[in-house]
Amino acid sequence: MFGKLFSSNSGDAVPDFSAIYCDMHSHFIPKIDDGSQAIEDSVELIRGLYNMGYKKIVTTPHIMSDSFRNTPEIILKGLETVKEAIKNAGIPVELHAAAEYYADFEFEHKIETGGLLTFGDNYVLFEVSYLSPPDNFNNIVFKLQTNGYKPVLAHPERYNFWHKTFDKYKELKEKGIFFQLNINSLTGHYSMPTKRIAEQLIDNNLVDFAGTDCHHAGHIELLRKAAGNKYLKKLVESGKLINKKL
Repeated sequence: MFGKLFSSNSGDAVPDFSAIYCDMHSHFIPKIDDGSQAIEDSVELIRGLYNMGYKKIVTTPHIMSDSFRNTPEIILKGLETVKEAIKNAGIPVELHAAAEYYADFEFEHKIETGGLLTFGDNYVLFEVSYLSPPDNFNNIVFKLQTNGYKPVLAHPERYNFWHKTFDKYKELKEKGIFFQLNINSLTGHYSMPTKRIAEQLIDNNLVDFAGTDCHHAGHIELLRKAAGNKYLKKLVESGKLINKKL
């Protein structure tokens, strides 16, 4: 069922991520954030995921008030450019766009005015500062939920201010927050403490989505390294991942 994804020694074989099916966190629209910087790069990154077995991609450019001031219009226009490019390249992957929102006071205002870019069953991907959670964190989650959105916290394993208080993750889940884990966290790419928390989140059945958070070719290579990871195997076999339902 899981192909080469979980082989202990895959050699030069291409990993098979088809069991995950859909990637819902990436940065493939060129020149609008810190991801792809050219349409040719976008095509090659998407080709890389397709060749690994992904059939559907929801790319999620940053929306941040202090740096990447993207709008739905900018993102959706860029999406059409990328869709045309992959069509011309003969890559039969289903491509959509949402956004990775930065949790700040401007985001709180965007929730109130509506029109957030979502994926699947009205899921909204958002991230917080790596230094500390925002003072309005609880307000943001509450407003998302009361406005009919389902909050998905991007890469919770990367927020080291929660690493020593693991019960905080359980509290967040009790609030109805969905968790999206970066697959490459399981390689130790971000840090060994991040890797350990990623594993702990999987052990505690707290992960709902697995994402690549792919920005560049280096992340594609890391995915090859992650393919045989025993925790990724455990996560997919848990049956908890929502990716394939998107």
